[in-house]
Amino acid sequence: MGHAFEELVEKQRAADQAHHRVDDLRHAYGPPAEHKWSKKQTTTYETAWRAWRDLDRDIRSAMAEYAKEQHRPRQEVETDVKTAVGRTAAE
Repeated sequence: MGHAFEELVEKQRAADQAHHRVDDLRHAYGPPAEHKWSKKQTTTYETAWRAWRDLDRDIRSAMAEYAKEQHRPRQEVETDVKTAVGRTAAE
């Protein structure tokens, strides 16, 4: 299955949003070693983390496939996607 560049950008945005959600939860709940999380907090965090992990895996796979289809280096495609999303490759 081929991927359009715009699809990669949307997938990256979704992965970024999921990552921000995980960061927000970490900040709100505090380090689990210092604060006892409730069962609900633990479930919420683990669900958010799995969503981020899955979205990140999907975008990486899609970028690799796109790069292969376009005969371009994967890192170049990744940089172009991240630029289109509005962030630097270092993030």
